[in-house]
Amino acid sequence: MFFKNLKNKLLILLSLSFLIIPQVASAYSDYIIAGGENIGIELNSTGVIIVGTYEVDGTNPAKKANLQNGDKIIKINDQDISNIEDMLNVIEATNNKESLSITYKRGNKEATTVLELKKGDNNVYKTGLYVKDNITGVGTLTYIDPATKLFGALGHEIIEKTTGQKLEIKDGKIYSSEVTGVTRSTLGKPGEKSAKYDSDNIFGSVFENTTHGIFGNYTDNIPNKKLYAVGTADDINIGEAKILTVIDGTTVEDFSINILKVNSNKNMVKNILFEVTDENLLKTTGGIIQGMSGSPIIQGEYIIGAVTHVVVDDPTKGYGILITTMLEEAEN
Repeated sequence: MFFKNLKNKLLILLSLSFLIIPQVASAYSDYIIAGGENIGIELNSTGVIIVGTYEVDGTNPAKKANLQNGDKIIKINDQDISNIEDMLNVIEATNNKESLSITYKRGNKEATTVLELKKGDNNVYKTGLYVKDNITGVGTLTYIDPATKLFGALGHEIIEKTTGQKLEIKDGKIYSSEVTGVTRSTLGKPGEKSAKYDSDNIFGSVFENTTHGIFGNYTDNIPNKKLYAVGTADDINIGEAKILTVIDGTTVEDFSINILKVNSNKNMVKNILFEVTDENLLKTTGGIIQGMSGSPIIQGEYIIGAVTHVVVDDPTKGYGILITTMLEEAEN
């Protein structure tokens, strides 16, 4: 995994027969900024991911080398590979273009194999691999901690769709995004936001993609917005609340929901079951749609969680993660 921004320093003082270890307290603030803004997201993989293979002249070089979808290429001919450009440069520079030594990771295990290249059209050597080194998409900013300048978004991990695996990242960024349209959710079929984004208007850098969201450093100016108290599971009541999200342009709006059930297990991402009661949101989106992940959940003066999932068979209902779980994850 990647470096963590906050490292608690443990001071151990030995004096005679005494061992003194100071207690470590949570570093996140008691009051944070609730997001709701639509954001563009770009994550760069720790290696080059194999997302497909193809045949060259009747053979499949990747299958012959025992390479498969989801494998991450980290070295070619013992040279470190971090992106597709590295991969192409090493292949171009090698004298023997008929075979390559490939070091790859599959899960937590590392292995090396030989990939035999095949000549395709125009005498060009081909690997038989489809690869990618980054993922882009849109989501919703959950919070900014004005004291630490850490942010959290989504409330769940980003998955590489072709392989179905969580993307292990080396870095990433979030940037400006504008909602241009909405496809409504219907029974059994979640809708989604359509958006355009400006990848040059960067809000922050991402250092972690986890099951509890993506996290990083907010590098833009901290917005002058209302601060909400951080609510624990014990602060959440069954009944009225609201979510903050964007369904048109860049305007963050609040929409009424009703909390139905709360589970305090911080290892979950489905802690808060709720239903949408806002007539305008129901009319426009049909309930919860893709792209709302990360929308902060507010109850009274507390920020208590973030939207993570839609109930597919009833998109008027959704789930949320506890905000304390996200805040703790950002510090670990």
